[in-house]
Amino acid sequence: MATKRLGMVIDLRKCVGCEACTVACKAENGVPLGHFRTWVQKHEAGVFPNVGLQFVPKLCNHCDDPACVSVCPTGASFKRDKDGIVLINQDDCIGCKYCMVACPYGVRYLDESKGLVDKCTWCAHRVDAGIVPSCVNTCIGGARIFGDLNDPTSEISKFIATHAVQQLKPEAGLGPNVYYVALDRDFNGKLGNR
Repeated sequence: MATKRLGMVIDLRKCVGCEACTVACKAENGVPLGHFRTWVQKHEAGVFPNVGLQFVPKLCNHCDDPACVSVCPTGASFKRDKDGIVLINQDDCIGCKYCMVACPYGVRYLDESKGLVDKCTWCAHRVDAGIVPSCVNTCIGGARIFGDLNDPTSEISKFIATHAVQQLKPEAGLGPNVYYVALDRDFNGKLGNR
């Protein structure tokens, strides 16, 4: 088991839907035109007359038990032992798309120019250098917190301990490591089911 278990919290009360995270990710990682490693989903929430736009940034959840890893026929999709980041070894990827089908979050894409699958890496190259992912660094609202979920003194662990957080599709049983605050906000000042 990894000594570190990296995770991210996205506080939707602070996300303004500016897509700075999307642009920073594309610039940092050279994501091809028409594809995204992270993006901001926008939808109406609430009940008239208390309605508003809700912005929900999406990205790889770097699951504890990633379905994409278990279905990969070449072992190209793997989970790093040292911190739990889920990556794709581009040298071993054959572009079969099994991982894309297995992922319940729809966060992988086929880079047609290379014939390879790609996705968010939590900017592993930055993390390895002790720097937060580009999307966290550029978030103008300060909506993203990144850190070690196994360290009870980390900012992310303290935040999760004191706030109501939710995950996308927890029923899939994959153990997503991206958490959201106010995922089901109803714009009446309280949380509710949508």
